[in-house]
Amino acid sequence: MIKYNISRMADFINHHVDVANSVAIILGSGLGGFTDRIENQVVIKYQDIPEYPLPTVEGHSGEFVAGTYKTVKVLAAKGRFHYYEGHNLETVQLPIKLFHKLGIKHLVITNAAGSVKKSLVPGSLMVISGYADCTFRTSFALPKIIRHTTKDMLEIVEKARKKVNVRYERGIYCWTQGPAYETAAEVEFIRSLGGDAVGMSTVPELQAADELNMEALGISTITNYAAGILNQPLTHQEVIDTANRTKNSFAKLIGATMENIGKLK
Repeated sequence: MIKYNISRMADFINHHVDVANSVAIILGSGLGGFTDRIENQVVIKYQDIPEYPLPTVEGHSGEFVAGTYKTVKVLAAKGRFHYYEGHNLETVQLPIKLFHKLGIKHLVITNAAGSVKKSLVPGSLMVISGYADCTFRTSFALPKIIRHTTKDMLEIVEKARKKVNVRYERGIYCWTQGPAYETAAEVEFIRSLGGDAVGMSTVPELQAADELNMEALGISTITNYAAGILNQPLTHQEVIDTANRTKNSFAKLIGATMENIGKLK
């Protein structure tokens, strides 16, 4: 099992930039453009951080961007680690543990996800009100939905929605192992559990944040319908293209949310 020296990683980042009292954000596939709105940028490439791994998936550039959004200090991770890349959970959850070591208390986790319901259309934004681990890695028991998002965080994103006039839905995000997209039968199973969207990330990060008592908010960009909803193939390019089309509404909601979090400090 890999054992990372997280203190050494945190020391390296602190040597290059002051991230105390920052709001952290993990940017999912095709969503890295949010960092264009961050001012006074300091970019730290993953490859320069001692022992820090590198992402391998398209749309994950592999760097931290520190700076300010309006008056809020931000530390953004452009690129995450997926279980299907061959990483263990220690690696998948590493960014969260690093944020915690840096003293960060509030975290926004984003992803690109597939809808399992026709009413949740591609191009929509979904605030994750709960999640389920549907990987069956450790048990064949029926997955349970975990309600993780605090009332305070839900109120913060709702105030942000009203300010910037961007719509979103609330829903349950279900994690599957990947890297293949889900089959129609798997999508039907997820829907029977009460799931609204499905993807290959985020849940381990939310679990780590919960364990570390960090206030975490998950937001999905719905980039496609999952298998069996429509009679057409699924591609990663569709994920990237839809994320690009919705990047403005995504950035507005994320930015206003982070401003509201900043007011708590």
